[in-house]
Amino acid sequence: MKRKALFIINPISGGKKKDGVPELIDQNLDKNVFNADIVYSDGVSHARIIAGEAANKFDVVVAVGGDGTVNEISSAIVGSSTALGVVPFGSGNGLARFLGIPMNTAESIKALSAYKIETIDSGQMNGLPFFNMAGMGFDAHIAEVFSHGKKRGFLTYIKSTMQEIMNYKSQEYRIEIDGKIYEREAFIISIANSSQWGNDVHISPKASVQDGLLDVCVIQKFPIWRLPEIGARLMLKTIESSKYIEIIRGKNIKITRQKAGPIHLDGEPHVMDTDIHINIIPGSLKVIVGPGY
Repeated sequence: MKRKALFIINPISGGKKKDGVPELIDQNLDKNVFNADIVYSDGVSHARIIAGEAANKFDVVVAVGGDGTVNEISSAIVGSSTALGVVPFGSGNGLARFLGIPMNTAESIKALSAYKIETIDSGQMNGLPFFNMAGMGFDAHIAEVFSHGKKRGFLTYIKSTMQEIMNYKSQEYRIEIDGKIYEREAFIISIANSSQWGNDVHISPKASVQDGLLDVCVIQKFPIWRLPEIGARLMLKTIESSKYIEIIRGKNIKITRQKAGPIHLDGEPHVMDTDIHINIIPGSLKVIVGPGY
């Protein structure tokens, strides 16, 4: 029997037009493997609603969008028999890149037909799921600023970062990881399931989505003149050797910060209180990976 696939297209993700996507699906998806339906999401949380209705009814639900779209759809199908597929169309595409999914639209659709399934871990922050990366501090602040901008895309993200980095102040955090307590002043705390934020910027190069652990990446405030060095290390996967970063792995994480404020889940901003509990749910999401995984 052919497998049933539902493509959910986010028309605004990454600031990229997707008018030609249905035609590319028709041209590149193996019709001997799949019967495909295509729908468009319309507004915040709509993709989650559609995917929730499709869970356990379709073999795969395909997110055509960025990490935020992937988060919405994965949140609805996690723990079900339905697998996630990804056609990357975001600003960073962190999880798709980590899973070896091609960035080229046609090639990513072809990769779905290979139906190479892996089961990956997911995380929760105060009960809300994430699949690639969560965090607080400066990157959460930028996610909040970025969400209010009129333009999307990587260059817009970099521009927001450069505008905000000079004035952002570090915070004091009490971090408990599997019972051990750390007191840290941090510029960013990233909770990494995969290795990267997106765009091949690797905050935790040794992270795995299949090890049952989350990587707590504590980044200290660094002199602005060292930003090019930090950027190079992130791209070259050598950030762990920087004196400004500490990575601690664990399963149950409690973070207490000085004040409530923004956090992000897969790049999407939310507001949480001072006390944050993070945990890993091993082997909870089926996903079609790419040939590079």
